[in-house]
Amino acid sequence: MDGLKNIRNFVIIAHIDHGKSTLADRFLELTQTIEKRKMKDQVLDQMDLEREKGITIKMQPVRMNYQGYLLNLIDTPGHVDFTYEVSRALAAVEGAILLVDATKGVQAQTLANLTLAKKQGLVIIPAVNKIDSPLAREEDVAAEVAALLSVKEDEILRISAKDGTGVKELLSSVIERVPAPTGKREAPLRALIFDSSYDSFRGVVTYVRVVDGEIKVNDKISFFATNAEGSVKEVGYFLPSEHPSGILLAGEIGYVATGIKESEKVRIGDTITPQKTKIEPLVGYENPKPMVYVSLYPQDIDDFDALKSALLELKLNDPSFSFEPESKEALGRGFRCGFLGVLHSEIIAERIQREFAIEIVISRPSVEFKVVTERQEELSVKTATDWPDGQKVLSIKEPWAHLEIIVPRDFFPQVTQLLLALGGFSIGVTDLGEERLLASFEVPLRQVIADLYDKLKSVSQGMASMDYEILEMRPADLVKLEIWTAGENQDALSVIIPRKDTYKEGKAIVEKLKKILPPQLFEVALQAVVEGRILARETLKAQRRDVTGALYGGDVTRKKKLLEKQKKGKKELKAKGKINIPSKVFLELFRS
Repeated sequence: MDGLKNIRNFVIIAHIDHGKSTLADRFLELTQTIEKRKMKDQVLDQMDLEREKGITIKMQPVRMNYQGYLLNLIDTPGHVDFTYEVSRALAAVEGAILLVDATKGVQAQTLANLTLAKKQGLVIIPAVNKIDSPLAREEDVAAEVAALLSVKEDEILRISAKDGTGVKELLSSVIERVPAPTGKREAPLRALIFDSSYDSFRGVVTYVRVVDGEIKVNDKISFFATNAEGSVKEVGYFLPSEHPSGILLAGEIGYVATGIKESEKVRIGDTITPQKTKIEPLVGYENPKPMVYVSLYPQDIDDFDALKSALLELKLNDPSFSFEPESKEALGRGFRCGFLGVLHSEIIAERIQREFAIEIVISRPSVEFKVVTERQEELSVKTATDWPDGQKVLSIKEPWAHLEIIVPRDFFPQVTQLLLALGGFSIGVTDLGEERLLASFEVPLRQVIADLYDKLKSVSQGMASMDYEILEMRPADLVKLEIWTAGENQDALSVIIPRKDTYKEGKAIVEKLKKILPPQLFEVALQAVVEGRILARETLKAQRRDVTGALYGGDVTRKKKLLEKQKKGKKELKAKGKINIPSKVFLELFRS
């Protein structure tokens, strides 16, 4: 193999469900990277969650050998919540296949990912997928992509990742059009860390793109940003499982087992260099700013340390979320976590429960608000727990988002009505042709993180797609809505909402809680409270039990005596009893 000249590093980028993982499967078959008998659908989606949800969550590198070329492919996520994951993959390659579904055309996340790829200066290879579908609009979509990239229509490849049509030509196009990596193999080592994981025996395992030099087993290495040092335990590449090779050269993508057990010493975006060598570091990544805040508490208070370890391990290969300790009287010790979106938070929560067997309680999602109190203090309020109770609030600001929604013309009125109902407003519409519109809106971010994506799909019958970016903070009229059970405030259920929505939202929550809360031995009052006023109430009836069932005949006074005793007991329970809300109830409310 002729050094760097025969290496091609590339990614597949697309909107969610446009066929990235299926195309990766065909590449693996074509290059015989995986034996046919071992092939399965979505082979690069190695997490159970990815298969269940039908989406890519984690980027996955794989090395392929084809016609004398070494091809490094990174399969990337398509959902807007995982854009940071995509950006890290783009920094490790020279080219990108832009995949567009022939039945749906260009979507919002297609535009977002394309913009990221152009910023990195990558060579873009456009391909229209699913041409085998009876609903395919092959020529129309090809024309749309050609106009988007300002290229000729005959440069747009037509493929079917499902049956393999055009896949060979697409891979040949990657070899022809993606440039070979630049770098010097005789220079000192410089390797970019674009992902990482943790192994209890080998320590932190970094996923790297070697830019200059080489790295091999037993090398003494240093991490530029943290000044940590280590000795390489193992080096290899992905097939897609880890395959030890002993050495990685400039231009190659693979993994390095560092032997370092302290995860905080290794950062994604850092540069690996030789020890005691001063070298200019590679350009890393901007730290993403969390947009959604959720509190996570262990259901068993003894699992606090285990939860902390789980979060540290997950953060190692997903630096886009943050966490810090917090405590609540009703829940004990837990963590306030910041995420890029609601799906992002759900994925992390499910991974904690599945991979680490920790049952957790989850609060409702929130964004960061700026609150000025009567003491002229400006507070950062990330969850309802931070709300300044007992103080008069002078002003509140909340973040807004700029939305770009691609929608068929027929559904534009329904989409506009939805966004206006959420407190947003339209700022412009562009005709994309083919009866599709690109509509721009501005809307409060808290509405975006709730369930806007699902609502949008519902009103457009699944035809609309969206992408968003964060704007500035703007004034808002918000209050803290508290939920009380049996006279006790449930901190984890509190939410910050517009004042005008308090009754509707409070009533909806207590009605939902009445349906999903397990029956108790006593009557339970469920109340929605704002600024000390009860706005809505539901009553959870006491669980019935026939205490006289075991009696056989006899005087009726015996039955009356037992019933009176039961009545007295329930009255005492109602006065003194406390409600323990199971984590599944919090989860159910979280998803409602």
